[in-house]
Amino acid sequence: MQILKPAPLTLADFRRQLAAHAAAGLRFRLPTGSLAPVHAHLTEVARVEKRFIDCGGTVRTRVSARVQLWAADDTEHRVSCGKCLEILGRGAALIESDALPFEVELDLPYLSLFEAVGTAREGDELVVLLSPVKADCLAPDVCVPSACRPGSGCC
Repeated sequence: MQILKPAPLTLADFRRQLAAHAAAGLRFRLPTGSLAPVHAHLTEVARVEKRFIDCGGTVRTRVSARVQLWAADDTEHRVSCGKCLEILGRGAALIESDALPFEVELDLPYLSLFEAVGTAREGDELVVLLSPVKADCLAPDVCVPSACRPGSGCC
């Protein structure tokens, strides 16, 4: 059986969903199934560019669009889809491309990073489905001996 990994949303996908549900509230569902606090502030919109070298010596670049959420003490605070779309519009020139994968950073109480992998309408809210970001070896042909690859029976 092959386990399928959900494809991340692009910023364009996210904007389309926000526009289609502009009057709805906006929530974020964590990989645990729980929801981020309803009063979370959208504190940052960013283009994140990571340039790095992998363990096999290949130089790589990863670029994403990211929002940061923070739950403050003002529990009456709410962000609608329309308000989020407005905030994203302020950062459009900085982000430069709607084709970037869309990520969410949330303080839970530790700063955690998630991929947005889908949306669902739940009552009067648009819920963004989040998936954990996982580390992976990008050069398994160099770093992982062929006898010990997953599925080989070695490990």
